[in-house]
Order: sequence, then C-alpha cells, then structure tokens
Amino acid sequence: MTEPAAMAPPRGSVLSGMLWMFLISVLLFWLPVIGALIAGIVGGMKAGGVFAGLLAALLPGILLGIALMVSATLLSGIPMLGFLAGLGGFVLVLMQLGPLLVGALIGGLLA
Repeated sequence: MTEPAAMAPPRGSVLSGMLWMFLISVLLFWLPVIGALIAGIVGGMKAGGVFAGLLAALLPGILLGIALMVSATLLSGIPMLGFLAGLGGFVLVLMQLGPLLVGALIGGLLA
C-alpha cells in the first residue's frame, strides 16, 4: 500500500504580499508607474499565486478607500460633503491600483 501524497505547503500568503506591496510602493513613490509595477510583481510573487496576488493588491486599496470615505464623513460637519471628499480619495487610490494589479498578475504567474 502506498500512502497518499502529502499536499504541498502554500508558497506564500496574502498578508505578506500586501506588506511587500505597501513597503515597496512607499519606497518607490517617486517612480509613478514603474514603482507600482515593481511593487506588484514582488508582492504577487510573495503572495504565491495569481489569485492571491490580485487579492493582495485589491484588498488594501479598497479598505483604504472605504476608510477615507467613512472618516471624512464622520469628521465633517456636513455628512454629504465628507462623503464626496472621501469618494475623491477613493478615486485617487483606485488610480494607483492599475499598475499594481498588472504587476501582481505578472508576479503571481512567476510564483
């Protein structure tokens, strides 16, 4: 009788991919598109796969955008004005996600 093959351990984690993407994008902020692309590639490789890399790129951006909308709404005297200001911040976050997602896709394929 043969024993069943052991499952391979996961190659990375979404949390480590998110941390690497954050750190590298902060360090390479002065390279507008290339810095986010490099951060996405490294984060996608650290995440360990295509789906994990894309999740690691999308999740912090969406959470930051929602946090901006909620905090601007709570801190302003006019809730609708705070919501619109937070929505503007959310759009700025989404603009940064394009190269990060492409890099995460490439890095996930390389992992």
